[in-house]
Formats: sequence, C-alpha cells, structure tokens
Amino acid sequence: MAVLTTPPARRTRRRVPWRALAGLVPALLVGAWTAGHWAVVADGGRDLLGAHPGWLLAALAATGLGWVANACARQGTVLEPLPPARLVATQFAATAAGQLAPAGIGASAVNLRFLRAHGVPLIRASAALALYSLAESASRVGLLLVLLAAFPHALHTPGVLPARSGLVLLAAIAVAGLTAAVVVLAAMERVRRAVRGFLTAALADLRSLHTRPSRVLALWGGSLAFPVLQAASMAAVALALDMPVPAVHVAIAYLAATCVAAAVPSPGGIGSVDAALGLALVAAGSPTATAASAVLGFRIVTVWLPLVPAVVALSALIRRKVL
Repeated sequence: MAVLTTPPARRTRRRVPWRALAGLVPALLVGAWTAGHWAVVADGGRDLLGAHPGWLLAALAATGLGWVANACARQGTVLEPLPPARLVATQFAATAAGQLAPAGIGASAVNLRFLRAHGVPLIRASAALALYSLAESASRVGLLLVLLAAFPHALHTPGVLPARSGLVLLAAIAVAGLTAAVVVLAAMERVRRAVRGFLTAALADLRSLHTRPSRVLALWGGSLAFPVLQAASMAAVALALDMPVPAVHVAIAYLAATCVAAAVPSPGGIGSVDAALGLALVAAGSPTATAASAVLGFRIVTVWLPLVPAVVALSALIRRKVL
C-alpha cells in the first residue's frame, strides 16, 4: 500500500530591498559629512541671522533657477526628448551626489544613470556628459573674460591667480597628464579603439545636435545661464551681508575663483572653491571677515539648505527606478 507523503514546504526567500537600501546611502553619507563640519555650518548660520532676508531669498531663487538651467543644458546634449519634470528633479538630486565626490563625479553618475534609464546608449550618454562639461566650462570662462574686459579693475589679479611658480607647477602637471594619456593611447590598442569609438559617437551627436536650433539654444543657453545664476546668487549673499563691493565685482570674483579652483577638484568644490573665493573677494575689495562670512553664507544657501531635500529626492528617484 503506497503511503502518500506531502512534499516539504518550500522556503520562500525574502528579497532584500537593495534599491531601497541604496536610497539610504546618500542620506547616511551626507549626515556624516554635516556632523563633521557642524562648527562651520553653525558659524555661517549665526552670520546669516543678521543678514537681509530679501537678498537671501533672491540667492535661493537664483540657486533654484540654476537647476532649471542645468536641465535645459542636459537636454541640449542628447537628441532624445527627456521628461522635463524628472530631468529638473534629477538635477536637484544631483546636487546631493555632487557633494560626495570630487570634480562633479557624483552629479555626472546621477545624470548618466538618468540618460541610460531613458534609453540613451552608454557611449552616447558618456558623450553627452562630456559635451555638457565642455559647454559649461567654455561658457563660464567666456563670461569671465567678457566681464573682465568690461570691468578691468574689478580684481587685483595677483590676489587671485597663483604666483609664477604655481603657474609653472600647474603647467608641468598638465603636460605630464597629457604625456601620460598619449603614452597609454600609443601602448594599448583596446584603449585606442575605445577612445576612437567614443570620439566618433560624440562628433556624430555634436553635428546632429547643432542642426536643431532647439537643442543649440538649450545647450548653450542653459550652459551660460547656469554660471550667471550662480554668480548672481553669490552677489545676492554679498548684498545681504552689506559687503562694500559692487555686485558685478562680486560676480567676477566668484567666476574667477571657480575657474582657478577647477585645477584642484574636491567634493562639491568645498575647500578649493571656498579658499579661492575668499581670496577673490578680498582682491575685489572686501574686508577679510566679511569675505569669510559671505563664503559661508553662500555655502549655506546653495549647498547645505538644499542638501536634505536633495537627498530625499535622490532616494525617491532611486526607489522609483528613475535612476
């Protein structure tokens, strides 16, 4: 007589919500960073208590419009239409990621995931990031040169630019980097093929984009508007603190500081930009104490106040598989 046996119950494995856990990582990292820099945050907050609130609101508004300008520039780097609301939200969320890695790597990684999630192939998405960096850098430097030509006495350049020995060192580093890149390309066939494929795709996209006026306007208009709005935010903070320097000179000091500090990348520009900006404001005629308060205030308005909402947005975009 056969004995009926019931098969053992299958164990059901609980799926680990990796995507939800990944969304918590930015919050944890930002929390640790804020705790380590709490003294600086507190000092800047005390300085801003006596500032003019209207100008601080103007600085916040310029910061918010900067994310819109960024979104326009990003749309101008690809042929595919991107969802506008999600694109702006991604630029806002990228500000949190940008504080955790140097040279904009965090923000670039967020935008790369966004483009890949919306069907842009990897090589073309990488080319779009490179095109954005090129357009934004060219617009920033071009804007600085135009303003310096219009206001040649806005800065005492010895207080902003490195000394001759520093310039020689930077030139030597640049030459060494270029030489190393040439040696690698000459020695490794696989790397040459990858670079050749990347450049081919990038140039093809560049030609196609510049046949569409809407993409040209989005790319170059957004790339120019972004540094303009950043400089306007810095000028508004200076006005809030009654800095005895014309607003346009403050804007020039900010643009000069960011261009110089680009040679020393740091997470979110913290450290390199702050030091260069403080020197540039002093070179523009600000008292040292006021310049320090303005730099701290600018950081609070443009980075620390939006940081927690940006982390929340980044976590939400990861959970919803937008990134």
